Amino acid sequence: MMTAWVTVWGILIVLFQASALVPTEKPTCVPGFQSDMLVYQVVRKHLRLGTRLGKVGFSDCTERRAFPFHSDDGHFTVQTDGMLKVKRPIDIHRHREFTIHSWDSEGHRISVPVRVVHHGHRHGKHHHDVERHHGEREHHNHLHRHTKVDSAENTESTTDQQVPILQFAKSVEGLRRRKRDWILPPLSVPENSRGPYPLKVAQIRSIEDRVKRIYYSITGPGASEAPFGIFTVDRDSGNMYVTQPLDREEKESYMFEVHAVADGAGIAEEPMEIIVNVIDQNDNIPVFAQSTFLGEVAESSPGGSEVIKIEATDLDEPNNDNSDIRYSILSQDPTLPSDPLFAINPITGVIRVNAGGLDREKYPKYTLVVRAADLRGEGLSGEAKVILTVTDSNDNAPAFTQPAYEASVEENKIDAHVITMSVTDGDEPLSAAWNAVFTIVAGDPGGLFTVKTTESNKHEGIISTAKALDFERSTQHTLLVAVVNEVPFAIPLLTATTTVVVTVVDVNEAPIFNPIEKQVSKREDLAVGSEVVQYTASDPDTARKQIVTYRIIRDPAGWLSVAKDTGLIKVKSLMDREGSFVKDNKYTALIGASDNDDVPATGTGTLIIQLEDVNDNAPTIEERSIRLCHKDSAPQLLSVTDKDGPGFAAPYSVSLHGPSKTNWTARMNDSKTGIVLNLATVLDSGEYTVVLRVADNQGMAQDSTVLATVCDCTGEEVTCKGRAVAGSELPVILGILGGILLLLMLVLLLLFFARRRRGEQKVPLLQEDDIRDNVYYYDEEGGGEDDQDYDLGVLHRGLDNRPEVFRNDVVPNFMPAPQYRPRPANPEEIGNFIDDNLKAADNDPTAPPYDSLLVFDYEGGGSDAGSISTLNSSSSGDQDYNCLNEWGPRFKKLADMYGGGEDDDML
Repeated sequence: MMTAWVTVWGILIVLFQASALVPTEKPTCVPGFQSDMLVYQVVRKHLRLGTRLGKVGFSDCTERRAFPFHSDDGHFTVQTDGMLKVKRPIDIHRHREFTIHSWDSEGHRISVPVRVVHHGHRHGKHHHDVERHHGEREHHNHLHRHTKVDSAENTESTTDQQVPILQFAKSVEGLRRRKRDWILPPLSVPENSRGPYPLKVAQIRSIEDRVKRIYYSITGPGASEAPFGIFTVDRDSGNMYVTQPLDREEKESYMFEVHAVADGAGIAEEPMEIIVNVIDQNDNIPVFAQSTFLGEVAESSPGGSEVIKIEATDLDEPNNDNSDIRYSILSQDPTLPSDPLFAINPITGVIRVNAGGLDREKYPKYTLVVRAADLRGEGLSGEAKVILTVTDSNDNAPAFTQPAYEASVEENKIDAHVITMSVTDGDEPLSAAWNAVFTIVAGDPGGLFTVKTTESNKHEGIISTAKALDFERSTQHTLLVAVVNEVPFAIPLLTATTTVVVTVVDVNEAPIFNPIEKQVSKREDLAVGSEVVQYTASDPDTARKQIVTYRIIRDPAGWLSVAKDTGLIKVKSLMDREGSFVKDNKYTALIGASDNDDVPATGTGTLIIQLEDVNDNAPTIEERSIRLCHKDSAPQLLSVTDKDGPGFAAPYSVSLHGPSKTNWTARMNDSKTGIVLNLATVLDSGEYTVVLRVADNQGMAQDSTVLATVCDCTGEEVTCKGRAVAGSELPVILGILGGILLLLMLVLLLLFFARRRRGEQKVPLLQEDDIRDNVYYYDEEGGGEDDQDYDLGVLHRGLDNRPEVFRNDVVPNFMPAPQYRPRPANPEEIGNFIDDNLKAADNDPTAPPYDSLLVFDYEGGGSDAGSISTLNSSSSGDQDYNCLNEWGPRFKKLADMYGGGEDDDML
């Protein structure tokens, strides 16, 4: 019997193992939430900021582990890892419902309803429990996820020796499976734990370890990646350890993948994701932004005035009591006149004045020791200093050094200095409470004066004239000047004032024309001596009773005169509207009016005469010459102009006069502003004078001549091959020839008289006004031994033409002593004087040296050489200078210069 039972049990065990080893078909992955509805139970009615409600499971059938979530209730938020937290504090009345949305890899939105239910606190101890309830809901077979939260922070006790068991999920028929079998809630490990290490934090289990030997491992930052080895897993038992204290400020969470591998059979489970959050501990003290804060407070500051704001930071987890800072003042130095003089807002750190009594003169500075403590002021703390400087307040009014001032200033001056006023002030020098601001508060309704200070001295007020003062209107001005500071008074104070009496000094002012610019209209042909206008000026110095006289200062054309005493202006010479000094029919003159003061003052007025046009100009023809063919010539259009205005100009009329009537025709064009001139008969080629009489619309006419050149051609294109003197031009040409002949006779007559005078009066040896450049021959200057081979006759050519000059090359024979002529008084005889004494020296045997006498005669009077000024280079370049090479060695240099030789070769 026992054998049979053993056999049966053996068969059942084998069948069970075989069924376990048969692989099951893996269901198809569908993106979405784990459940159709998420339900979270809380035991407290009030949920604080940061309370964790649980994990929201979601998959999009990819390798992604973090997803974007959105809650339509602003009190709740979902992190990318799926953790549902309280975003804003809220009270739950029975339950609260909202919806969470997410998106799959293709961008399709998937939503799930969420309900947070308050069930009250009915058990002494609660723990985290995630239950899956299977139920059927009207045509659907889905999961509802329920999470129970026991506290606002949702943290586990760090003293609990039990660790969570992280088990790979078993596949269940009817459930929607994802690529990852199960996403576990995050593990929480406190930072700065004392150990002992390694510290067990969780155990990993696979359901396959019942029938197989499973080896466990974890990968990710903190395990197999940097920082390495912080977390480890026992390969056989699956126990997960932390090997050293954690620091949340360095890394606040770790994410691992857990792997389960069967011995000899490969991967036993799909990798499972684990998140380890580091629980914050209060291990950082608040730190102030600076160790010493500097501020200023006015001594007159009322209670509650803000002075300075201090700030400290805490590196612990934000929105946590560990980083919730409160401020306080620990001490005040000095403690007088009261303690505390200052108060601090414990939350914002703003320091304000708490009581009155600040006095810069007694206590110019205060030092406060402030503290910032976390845990709402009950935890760790840091300290800093606040140094407050008491600044001066405007509690002293400026005062004038004099109760009244007197000054004088000349009239008609702008920006003239009147007087400088001084003030004193008991506040801190050069501060805004010390700097003075002056104001004229009365006595200046017309704004005639200004008062201001300088940049270098804010305690001096300078009064100046803003406008020209008028002695005749007011001889004295009394000003009331007030002074305050740049900042308002800190306490009620009286404003200081002073009186300034300004006396206006009379000066001689120039007469003033009324109006300054006077315009009259007159005919341009107004007769000489006719009155134009009486233009007078008045003297503003009425008290002086001065006499005004007139004169013309500027009259460009000289047409006007003015009566000295009356200012009556008359025509001195005929005016002309068409004159060069008239612009737009207006002639402008400047009239002056002067008084009879010791230093007369002169005022000016402008007289503008609008000249009315009269017909005083006949029309004229613009073209003075024309050219045309003698056959079939084209009509010539001549322009007519008239200096007069439109009323005395076009339409014009024209007529021919003299011989022109027979050979020419003239008529006005259609607009009556131009003349059409044409040949009436065929004329010989030559120049003809055409006389045209042109009249304006009033009949004023004038003869105009046009020089017409008639060419031997036909048609409109004029081509003149040569000119023939026309009969009408013969008298002109004969007159020109007679003038030329008369001029030649005058020149010959002048030359004749000049020659006679030259024969009568000997030409001076030297003439200062003759600067002609001529080549002259001079006598030899000594004949040394080396000179005997040359022909010295060349050097005597200048003397050969002057036989009256005696010259020998040897010692002269004995002769009687010559008589030297005394220096003449007449400068014109200086030439004869030198010539006579030169002859006497030649005959003087006692006048050495004997062979060095040179003749410096008048250059140009008797020389055979011509002027070298004609040896200039030709601009045409056709001159041939090669003949110079044939003139001998003396002309070699000239041949090289002009004909091209050695010098050119060297270049």
